[in-house]
Amino acid sequence: MKNLKRYIFLITSAMLLFFIVGQKVVYAAPAPEEIPIPIPAFPFIKPAETANETAMTLQIILILTILSLAPSILILLTSFTRTIIVLSFVRNGLGVQQVPPTQVLIGLALFITVFIMAPVWTDINNNALQPYLRQEINTQEALEKAQVPLRNFMFRQTREKDLALFVHYAKLEQPLKTLDDIPTYVLIPAFVISELKTAFQMGFIIFIPFLVIDMIVSSTLMSMGMLMLPPIMISLPFKILLFVMVDGWNLVINSLLTGFH
Repeated sequence: MKNLKRYIFLITSAMLLFFIVGQKVVYAAPAPEEIPIPIPAFPFIKPAETANETAMTLQIILILTILSLAPSILILLTSFTRTIIVLSFVRNGLGVQQVPPTQVLIGLALFITVFIMAPVWTDINNNALQPYLRQEINTQEALEKAQVPLRNFMFRQTREKDLALFVHYAKLEQPLKTLDDIPTYVLIPAFVISELKTAFQMGFIIFIPFLVIDMIVSSTLMSMGMLMLPPIMISLPFKILLFVMVDGWNLVINSLLTGFH
């Protein structure tokens, strides 16, 4: 016991001595103002001297602009909105809130969007992007040609009623002879609300068989006097079994692809 106390005393004394010496060493260090702090310079930033350097600068600015708007373009101007909403309705209709995980649904919706929009993006690449990179057309002509296939895709999915709504409130000059007379800023919101309506219509149809199963299970449990048993615990296996037997994922994806083609 005495040896233990002696060891503790020696260790404590050594720690105190270390802190005292360490503080003296720190205090003996040179003052911060005596240490020079280098300031970095950027000598590579200089004005453009040739037409090629100007074109390269404009291309970089255009690419950065497109990248900053890429999430909005992907979500609102493609089939992604309808796809992710329909897949979310499927998961909610089954009653399983975390299966499939949200990351899986978003990934599936993203690749379905790539599959559906591939002809549109190929058209944009062939008629707008590649000629622009070869310097055959200027930036304005490239943007105008890139809008054509995307606008055609949105016009095919947009309802006339939704389009007329925004045309009316935009107070465009009448009469509008062709679809080319409708500006893109009028087409985009009309396309979005049309996609939302279509997605909710598909979601309603998806919910009907699941709702029927829930009603049958609830009525059966009430008739048997099993009021304390949650109906979702009994109906969930039957809904999953029905969804698997009819190959539900194939039917849902087939409906989405058919709607866009």
